[in-house]
Amino acid sequence: MQTKNTLSSCPVWSTPARQTDSPNARKLTAVLGLFLFTTTVGIAQSNNANGAFLPGPVRTVSTVPMNGDVNPYGVVFIPPGFQSTSGPLKQGDILVSNFNNSKNLQGTGTTIVRISRNGAQSLFFQGTTPLGLSTALGTLQAGFIVVGNFPSTDGTLGTATPGSLLVINNKGQLLQTITSPEIQGPWDMALVDHGSQAIAFITNGLTGTVSRLDFAVSTTGLTLLHSKTIASGYVHRADPVTFVVSPTGLVYDELGDVLYVASTGDNEVFAISNASSRSSDGGVGRIVYQDNIHLHGALAMAETPNGHLLVSNNDGINSDPNQPSEIVEFTKGGTFVKQLSVDPAQGGSFGLAVQTSGDVSIFAAVDDNTATLIIWRLDQ
Repeated sequence: MQTKNTLSSCPVWSTPARQTDSPNARKLTAVLGLFLFTTTVGIAQSNNANGAFLPGPVRTVSTVPMNGDVNPYGVVFIPPGFQSTSGPLKQGDILVSNFNNSKNLQGTGTTIVRISRNGAQSLFFQGTTPLGLSTALGTLQAGFIVVGNFPSTDGTLGTATPGSLLVINNKGQLLQTITSPEIQGPWDMALVDHGSQAIAFITNGLTGTVSRLDFAVSTTGLTLLHSKTIASGYVHRADPVTFVVSPTGLVYDELGDVLYVASTGDNEVFAISNASSRSSDGGVGRIVYQDNIHLHGALAMAETPNGHLLVSNNDGINSDPNQPSEIVEFTKGGTFVKQLSVDPAQGGSFGLAVQTSGDVSIFAAVDDNTATLIIWRLDQ
């Protein structure tokens, strides 16, 4: 039996044993490990810029709005430079999209909640019809929030429709609903902001494909210029528990023009080359991470400041009761680094995001089981 790393896999409310790595080794410790280590006494001093002994707390915030929506999926930070002079959003705020309604029917959630920097939760956006707001959640500095919706009338994939991308302004008002043959149940998204232009890479739950949508961005909204399927062939099917099993998490490496794809059913992470310019379907791409010990239904992904990748697990594939609700960290070369459990029960891990400003990094991840957002702060 694989023995879990005590420090990286314990629930966030427990206190791991004192870390005994050397000072030099600690400097090289992976970012996800450092997020967790800030909750331990052992290296609290080394991670606090002011030399304080007591570590900063792990903050847990409910993501349930007044209408009772649950199943938080997408997580995104409001970045520096985001145009919000006329709206409530501030740099460092976190937005979380809800996939289920108060009856816990999948594909029917209508809300995005805002978590301010002081931890206060408020409603940012609410749709008027069942939407199923997915993990496909991103921001553009022009002051727009883009979110995918994958709606169902009865909470099953059998009644699901292709959905769309919603463009919402900084006041929480719906501006546009963007549809395309390349949008087939947007399950997750990597949104690349180039000011007057943007690229949305999306995974499609209905077709098991990855699409690239090229947009012009103005002060009034987005104009779809081109769309293309750039990857296909991933496992995709209906699932009574997870709604759909399909490709999910995306991370775009602009320097290498590589798109990383976490495919839940394949339980692997792939890489698509020439993602921003590709004119052909690259199939599933090349495998960059295959790990049946630590992967249990790869879901959402994020990149850490040191260039590692984080992937959540839905526990519906290759399930291991000794590794529930894990977030796994690995290198782009495919080497396992660490793992962290967000809930002692299975099925809690989904959306996650990282933001770094100066010497401070914030890591946020949802716990679907408790409908909460867990927030770690790292003073480097």
